[in-house]
Amino acid sequence: MMNHPIFTDNDPQKETITLNLGPTHPATHGVFQNILEMDGERIVSGVSTIGYIHRAFEKIAEHRPFYQITPLTDRMNYCSSPINNMGWHMTVEKLLGIETPKRVDYLRVIVMELARISDHLICNGILGVDTGAFTGFLYLMEEREHIYEIYEEICGARLTTNIGRIGGFERDFNDIAFAKIKNFLIKFPPILKEFEVLFNRNRIFIERTSGVAPVDPETALNYSWSGPILRATGVDYDVRVNEPYSSYQDFDFDIPVGTSGDVYDRYIVRNEEMWQSLRIIEQALQKIEKEPKGVFHANVPEFYLPPKEEVYNNMEALIYHFKIVMGEIDTPKTEVYHAVEGGNGELGFYLVNDGGRSPYRLHFRRPSFINYQMYAPMSAGMLLSDAIINMSSLNVIAGELDA
Repeated sequence: MMNHPIFTDNDPQKETITLNLGPTHPATHGVFQNILEMDGERIVSGVSTIGYIHRAFEKIAEHRPFYQITPLTDRMNYCSSPINNMGWHMTVEKLLGIETPKRVDYLRVIVMELARISDHLICNGILGVDTGAFTGFLYLMEEREHIYEIYEEICGARLTTNIGRIGGFERDFNDIAFAKIKNFLIKFPPILKEFEVLFNRNRIFIERTSGVAPVDPETALNYSWSGPILRATGVDYDVRVNEPYSSYQDFDFDIPVGTSGDVYDRYIVRNEEMWQSLRIIEQALQKIEKEPKGVFHANVPEFYLPPKEEVYNNMEALIYHFKIVMGEIDTPKTEVYHAVEGGNGELGFYLVNDGGRSPYRLHFRRPSFINYQMYAPMSAGMLLSDAIINMSSLNVIAGELDA
């Protein structure tokens, strides 16, 4: 760090200053750093520094059975943990050739779309705070709490959910969970509408965000951007549509896109995506009504834990429980890649398997890590206050950045 040219430049005639934006600056919303060369309030150049919370998840995964990798995925994008969990489970299912029942797919879609809403609530709420408006953030955090209550009813957890299992879910959704989901579909839209009234046509907000950090489609694609920030540039790429998984092809929804790729467009795209997520959840609830009740996992006894009452009272069930948890089941020697549409873009899992109890290699394609690479170059020439809201609009989650 101390050998960086910014730190070693001792020229007494130098008229610029060095500013550390992070790793503990409140505006970074996470533990990562930008070393900025400033000419007054304007950024001349910058260097991004990552790795402050690197936890070696990929290396740890090489020593864990497939089931025990799920909690690692929780701690990447912890603003939408269920998408991480289910993306990993679907990767293992692809490896094993497991086909899940439609009802399982639709239940997964509900949870993943709730997670997407939760992720976008945080991003757009904090973007409002960074432009000086705190009220909207308070409105949206209350709604995120309602989503967490749904998680809690389904799996018992809230933030790091460990939700679902290879082949489906650990238990069926109960009546209380469905009631809370339906209640959310009624109560959330007026709140989201009120949030849009506060911001969408607010002159101060528009002047602070419109025209800030615009990115053209070619540059975004060259940097391998994905997710809402890519769609804000006008590219309608969405993994749910381009490479459907979990029966997303059964749903009717639109892909919101922007025109200029600036901070305002990113805000608008995320807001519209929340409306589309509500639309998808409503369809999923209708589709579930037509599926056989009580189906919540695929018929894969080699990878699905037997019921607890059987484990406590039956030797064979106890043996299977042990074999599944400890990874004593043979798996194919092959490699697979599976991607889902995470809150910030394409969340991919590249799994190389040698037939053992753990992956030979596992790589997480974290959208935050890829999206963030462009932050320092695009900040050059920008005012510091604009660079702050630019960072907010990228929604870089430190856990996903450093995995």
